[in-house]
Amino acid sequence: MKAEHYVGGVLRSDGPAFPLVSPVDGTELGTVPEATREVVDDAVTAARAALTGTWGAPGGEPERAAALRRVADGIDARFAEFVDAEVADTGRPREFAETVDVPRAAGNFRAYADLLYGRPERSYTTPVPGWSVGTGQALNYTVRRPLGVVAVVSPWNLPLLLSTWKIAPALACGNAVVHKPSEETPSTATLLAHVIADAGLPDGVFNVVHGHGAGAAGEFLTGHQGVDAIAFTGESATGAAIMRNAADHVTPVSFELGGKNPALVFADADLDAAVDGTVRSCFTHSGQICLCTERVYVERPVFEEFVARLAGRARALDGYGPMISAEHRDKVLSYYALAREEGATVVAGGGVPEFGDARDGGFHVEPTVLTGLPETARAVREEIFGPVCHVAPFDTEDEALRLANDSPYGLAATVWTQNLSRAHRVAPRVETGIVWVNCWNLRDLRTPFGGVKASGIGREGGEYSLDFFSEPVNVCVQI
Repeated sequence: MKAEHYVGGVLRSDGPAFPLVSPVDGTELGTVPEATREVVDDAVTAARAALTGTWGAPGGEPERAAALRRVADGIDARFAEFVDAEVADTGRPREFAETVDVPRAAGNFRAYADLLYGRPERSYTTPVPGWSVGTGQALNYTVRRPLGVVAVVSPWNLPLLLSTWKIAPALACGNAVVHKPSEETPSTATLLAHVIADAGLPDGVFNVVHGHGAGAAGEFLTGHQGVDAIAFTGESATGAAIMRNAADHVTPVSFELGGKNPALVFADADLDAAVDGTVRSCFTHSGQICLCTERVYVERPVFEEFVARLAGRARALDGYGPMISAEHRDKVLSYYALAREEGATVVAGGGVPEFGDARDGGFHVEPTVLTGLPETARAVREEIFGPVCHVAPFDTEDEALRLANDSPYGLAATVWTQNLSRAHRVAPRVETGIVWVNCWNLRDLRTPFGGVKASGIGREGGEYSLDFFSEPVNVCVQI
């Protein structure tokens, strides 16, 4: 799929081109146009013009729901193309794209089409002052209107899934969207533009601009005075930069940012399940998921056994995919070196694998298990976003919670225990937006998703997304 901008219903290739590189073997897959400020202006103008039509008008929910279902059907119809594009851009194993990424993208559109009909609003009958004419009562009820032009900026790790997680509710609420995907993973965004065009959404309701972030398309978009809201998933530092841009226009933001997620493994846990779950939470997509575990705390009686089993599983892993780019590979490797300098014991991994085939030209690193670092070490406190975890022992429940919560981040956590009382006691005390007990990344799309501290602002999912992407308006009618 050739990467192109999609502006006002027209595919364009304005701007200088930059290469799109395969993370699997380092070969060039094609080129991507870098959106200039003029391209971004055109996209925002097209989105603004679309708001004057019927798309976001009161009573338009049935038409929008039908349109979102057509988009979902279009994704299903081009399923293999979406899988191929996602795998080529990310290096993600095909099975994940086939079973998670593309089905969830279609599911996001269907879920928000359904939610348009299942959402009640409250009304109140209010006494009015005695001097008022009429029955002495007023009826208060709530209607919702779109925010306007929404900038959706999505990351490279799960590009289709995470972008549609924002695009679908934004469109459901009647907004017009300008989407900037990551420069590393542009292909499914372009393909989605084709699907949305075929689904018959009005021109300008959905737009795509490609390019980089700072000083480029991302900054042009998030600082644009014509943007009414910003939804972003990515690094905490980038979120802070977007907030500075948004502050000039007091633009509302919804952020899902980084994490340094803890796992707590108690001695009474099902150790087989805990090891299996921790392998998944540390190494899925080579650790390039914001929900992945990078800090593992294990109760001392089972610490040695757990470390040995986790390390053995890490050494045996194959096929979890490369880092997204040479730059990111080098960042992860720099943290491996830093951990050694800080005194870590490298129990497994710590380097670059050798395959003896084309993959040696790609951006791979070894799944890595570390021990022996103090909690003050940078490798323990800073998000690495690679296939690595540090494992440390604890002795008491209170110590486990103190260790888990001693972080500037607060996105997700896992708790492994067969003690039901402990599970319910510990989970609410972990300072994260999501806590999984005896599982990881088990998601119900209706539940709130997001983090605390440096891990984000606001919540996504179900009605929480609809709350952000629409403006409640109170109507008061004297009876």
